[in-house]
Amino acid sequence: MLPGASQHEPDEGLCLGITRSVTGRKWTYRHDPGALDSYAAATGLPLLQAALLLGRRVDETDVERFLNPTLKNSIPNPSDLKDADKAAKLILDHIAAGRRITLFSDYDVDGGTSAAQLIRWGKAMDYTFGLYVPDRVKEGYGPSAAAFDQLKSEGVDLVVTLDCGAAAYDALNHADAIGLPVIVIDHHLMDHMPPPALALMNPNRQDDMSGQGHLAAAGVTFMLLIALQREARARGQQPDIDLKSLLGLTALGTICDVVPLRGVNRALVRQGLKVLSSNRNVGIEALADVSSIAPPFTTYHAGFVLGPRINAGGRIGRADMGAELLSTENAQLAYAHAAELDRVNQQRRQMQDGILSEALELAQRQLDDPIIIVAMQDWHPGIIGIVAGRLKDRFGRPAIVIGVDNDSVPPVAKGSGRSIAGVDLGGALASAKAEGLLTSGGGHAMAGGLSMSPEHIDAFKAFMTHRLADDVEAALKNESTKIDFVLTLSAIGKTLMQAIEIVGPYGAGNPQPTFAFSGVTVSFAKRTVGGHVRFTLSDSDGSSISGICFGAAESCLDEALLMAGPRKFHAIGRLKENLWNGRRSIDFHLLDLAPEIA
Repeated sequence: MLPGASQHEPDEGLCLGITRSVTGRKWTYRHDPGALDSYAAATGLPLLQAALLLGRRVDETDVERFLNPTLKNSIPNPSDLKDADKAAKLILDHIAAGRRITLFSDYDVDGGTSAAQLIRWGKAMDYTFGLYVPDRVKEGYGPSAAAFDQLKSEGVDLVVTLDCGAAAYDALNHADAIGLPVIVIDHHLMDHMPPPALALMNPNRQDDMSGQGHLAAAGVTFMLLIALQREARARGQQPDIDLKSLLGLTALGTICDVVPLRGVNRALVRQGLKVLSSNRNVGIEALADVSSIAPPFTTYHAGFVLGPRINAGGRIGRADMGAELLSTENAQLAYAHAAELDRVNQQRRQMQDGILSEALELAQRQLDDPIIIVAMQDWHPGIIGIVAGRLKDRFGRPAIVIGVDNDSVPPVAKGSGRSIAGVDLGGALASAKAEGLLTSGGGHAMAGGLSMSPEHIDAFKAFMTHRLADDVEAALKNESTKIDFVLTLSAIGKTLMQAIEIVGPYGAGNPQPTFAFSGVTVSFAKRTVGGHVRFTLSDSDGSSISGICFGAAESCLDEALLMAGPRKFHAIGRLKENLWNGRRSIDFHLLDLAPEIA
């Protein structure tokens, strides 16, 4: 055990016996405490690391592979993915014939990084791909008949969709009718029958047996690049590029699309973060500069600093700016784009705060409903997904936020949703579309999007409430805040942080560890701008740690911190190491409190 670490015996899986915290949550261990000692003995790991891996269901035989993921032992054969080799041959045929290929990319980070990877590979082949990114507001998600008509009129010979297209049946049928060949590179869930395409590379298509359905589009694109590289060499060509140099983009898209960081994704992100931190991509370097961050980059930097700025272009700015930033070699263009994306991201935050305030007021009227569905006119479609995530976190149940545009002809309502574990939101949206309530809808189990006529909103609410009621009830019964380990404040230091880092990178499927501290007092607390609270926790041994509680006013933890006095609490949260002006410090990001019962 690490110095100062403290492991408390649970009561029927409860952590520190907490059945109801300040935020109304039960605390339970992520792992089975009864199995921890034997797991640690079998793996030879310290108790802390054993608890982390046991809680992430890493089999004893897979510990070495999990802790030391490599591309060699993790990357699958691209040929295992349906149509990968076919897509590679078709693309190279068109390049060899000098035909025009346009990449049709989604406007988010996953789409942008997918496009940037292919654009950079194309440059190594002395070929320039065209790029088309639909406007989120004017065109919405994915391919459309109008977009394909435009590309056809411009003389495009082949369209390659990235992070979209797998469910675009109407658009792809239209492309087929007008004689525009399309290759689909995607990872989204789809119906049994694929839409018409020259090739459809998607590990989530029904007849794909690769077992790689957890890949983000950026990961699927990297698999395509391996197939392209192999096919090019078979034709006697030697592309002047090391594919490993593109792994930073692969990792960025994988992290930002919140796919599980297990298996090949774990290797892609572990190795990709090293590449991302090497400052070989002028776009990433420019974006880091305007964001005031410096390498080495972590999943936090990718998901919460770089990603939101890249996304900002697609949310309320120019949709193709992110892909251009990530693919350019022009430093002047990169810094101009980075500065604009940073500015637009600040504007996005202001809009987000206004929509969130209105959405929270509406959501308060639905506290007894299994799913929160709020709608209002003129909510920006580029912001509603973020707000849906905030509602989901605040109320602990699935949430869908819908913006209504009555000025369009015909009027349209666009929505975005986020779900909780155990509730398949994407499947429910697909069912609503099948019922005729949506003009488009679907996504992942944890997130989805939709479009509909505003007159169907009430019927949609009723359908989703009925459709998900049992699933939400079952999910909430098993819901609790998962704790990885109980520590003492004196344990916090460099050795502890190194032990935690070994189990990273953290993200979806490998959550950032949550630690508990028992019997601490709040020796300092102060409100900060934005509804947050800075504080210091101390224990009876004289040890202390400073930290912050983000959104304390929203979670009602602000009063508990500011009015704590000499009372003792149990505290849970996450540890974050900071580097500023050459000095390292460790902050505690508080998630919850519970009064200590004497």
